Amino acid sequence: MPTIRGLWHKRKSIVFTWLISYSAVLFVPIAISLVIYSQASHALKGEIHRANDALLKQMRYTIDNQVDLMKRLDMEITWNDKLQSLMYSSKPAKEAPFTAYQLAKEFRLYKTSYASIDEFYVVWDQGGAILRPGNIRDLRTAFRTLHDTGDLSYDDWSETVRGPAANRFAVLPHLGAGTSDDAIAYITRLPDDLSGNPTGSIVVMADASRFRKAIEGISDFGEGLLLILDKDNDILLSSRPDAPELQPFLEGGHVRLTQARIGDSELFYMPSAVSDLKYALIFPSAVYWKKAEYVRSFASISILLSLIGAGILTWFFTRRNYTPIHELMQSLTDRNAPTERGDGNELRYIQRAVLNARSEKERIATQLQKHQQTLRSNMIYRLLKGKLDARVPYEEAFRTFHMALPSNEFAVLLFVLENEESLYAKLPGIDLNERARLAPFIIGNVVEELALQRQHAGYVAEADDMLACLVCLKPDAPDVRGELTAIASEAQAFLRRYDMELTISVSGCHSAWAGIAAAYQEAVDAMEYKMVLGKQGILAYEDICANPADSSGSGYYYPLQAEQQLINFIKAGDFGQASSYMREITERNFGGRVMPLALARCLLFDLVGTMVKAIGELGEGSAWERDAGWMDAVIASGTLQEMQEALQTLLRDVCAFAAEKRASNAALEREGSLRELTAEVVRYIEAHYTDANLNVNAIGERFDLKGSYLSRLFKNQTGEGLLDCIHKTRIARAKAMFRAKQESINDISRLVGYNDAATFIRVFKKYEGITPGKYKEIV
Repeated sequence: MPTIRGLWHKRKSIVFTWLISYSAVLFVPIAISLVIYSQASHALKGEIHRANDALLKQMRYTIDNQVDLMKRLDMEITWNDKLQSLMYSSKPAKEAPFTAYQLAKEFRLYKTSYASIDEFYVVWDQGGAILRPGNIRDLRTAFRTLHDTGDLSYDDWSETVRGPAANRFAVLPHLGAGTSDDAIAYITRLPDDLSGNPTGSIVVMADASRFRKAIEGISDFGEGLLLILDKDNDILLSSRPDAPELQPFLEGGHVRLTQARIGDSELFYMPSAVSDLKYALIFPSAVYWKKAEYVRSFASISILLSLIGAGILTWFFTRRNYTPIHELMQSLTDRNAPTERGDGNELRYIQRAVLNARSEKERIATQLQKHQQTLRSNMIYRLLKGKLDARVPYEEAFRTFHMALPSNEFAVLLFVLENEESLYAKLPGIDLNERARLAPFIIGNVVEELALQRQHAGYVAEADDMLACLVCLKPDAPDVRGELTAIASEAQAFLRRYDMELTISVSGCHSAWAGIAAAYQEAVDAMEYKMVLGKQGILAYEDICANPADSSGSGYYYPLQAEQQLINFIKAGDFGQASSYMREITERNFGGRVMPLALARCLLFDLVGTMVKAIGELGEGSAWERDAGWMDAVIASGTLQEMQEALQTLLRDVCAFAAEKRASNAALEREGSLRELTAEVVRYIEAHYTDANLNVNAIGERFDLKGSYLSRLFKNQTGEGLLDCIHKTRIARAKAMFRAKQESINDISRLVGYNDAATFIRVFKKYEGITPGKYKEIV
């Protein structure tokens, strides 16, 4: 056995096909793993971003609470009555110190209420003083007491607290109880007084240590750097002032927020919900993406291991599965010349060997089948025509042609293809001889298969431009006629799906070979009645024999009374009754018997004449008389069934015409009645609008109708509701009284039918858009 390495050099060998197939199968899960990793990595990044957003929101919530307290205290101080009086009152100047003293005393309450505010004061420009809780100091003394840590001069402090900006944040040093620290100050500059003189400022401070302690209490802060920025992106507070990761994000003293990543650091920020501050976090990228890097490394190692495993499995199964193919090739090579190996593909070589054997076998079988089919068809045709040859043993002939004979009982089914021309038109590009053989071939296969399903034996052959199926019935068949009819019905339904419209005749049951010709003749006789009974049906010879055309029950029924009743239905436009009555007449004439064709045509023409009479009585017959196309459609019908269908179509059109005419007359009468009723209602309203009890129900009782129904009729006719008409009539009378300047609003409301003046005012405003009083002033 050659090695796998030797087979590898044979480029068209099956080895390469298997290698590619196994590789494709093994690489599919690897590709799926890559897709899963991509989606998982994307989801993990989203989770990391959401966790960071949650951290920022928690930090914003913590700091915003403190900032909100500062702004609330600032607002309370700003709108303090005593502060407003001190800054903007025109009282004598000697009263100002006392007002300032009261204000400083009141600040003690604020100090108690806002315990988390470390310091607040008011800069009083006119008095040159600082108002603190419980004391008043001049500016320099207050500066030394509160801010003189050496980091800020007096002039810089004065410029900061007296700046022109209305509301801003700033960082100020703060001297506490023996300690010093930076504080975030919220400074509000008060507006100038009426003389344009400066008034002062409000300063509210919170030590930076409060913000740092609040941030330290937030979980997962880790190695991040917190920044609190003002609206100009200047740093107000940093959790680690000298952090090296801050430097790449600084630009001219401002923090640059436009880039989310610089170097090995990631920056995220979020605006404050209560102020113009911004909160930023700077994380080392290695810390921020730690979990994502772990997932990426794990996925890479997994894929690498999968590739190694895939290679090993591919090599193993290729070697294992090629062994039986190689042994089979050795076996075939021993029996055939080596030159027949062809292009070197093992499966193609095996396929050619098998196909050659099958082709030879099929060629021999085809030659036998051609002669067998011709001989079989000829034998069936001679049996149908009664041309029996005593020298031919038909039982032996049937066995030779592989034709089963379940019993000695026979029947015949005849098939006529009614739409042969239209069917062949749907098969362009096929030779005429092929077309002529195609339909009989299909019908024969279908009918023989259906007979076999019911345990009969059916054999189809052409006879007299028709297809005849010789049916050999199964022994002791309980219902021969039902079985044959079922076969015909199923064949007709199945072939109709392929646009083959068939008329089928069924013979009776006959015994022995001589009875086949009698059965065939019965089927031919039954087929002749398709002109009376209709195409595309199943014609049973036993039904025709049971009700012959010349029997005593084949009378003609269509009396004058029936014709007049049908005319009445047509004039009424009742297609259902007219169609049912016409079917009753045709059923009475055709049901249970086979009426002669000429007599049946007379009946149908009488029915057409009946509809012409009905049209004439409607007074619109001239158009139907000029257009005689409908008569041509009935006369051109090939069978009685087609004539009845054309007659039903004509009946539907005539009834629709009559119904439309009746509906048109009824609509005109109803429209006139509604107009008259509407006019009477309007006159009644104009005559009784002063009655306070006039409403929809009262008007309905007056006209013997339900109020809601009368209102709906009124609205459909006029476009407005009955209640709207009452209100508009009263409002129109009230406006006329206003123009006459006669009575007051209360009097006019009673005169036009409103007991309550408020109701009158509301209704007047709804329809006029203004109150009665305004309208009275205008006119």
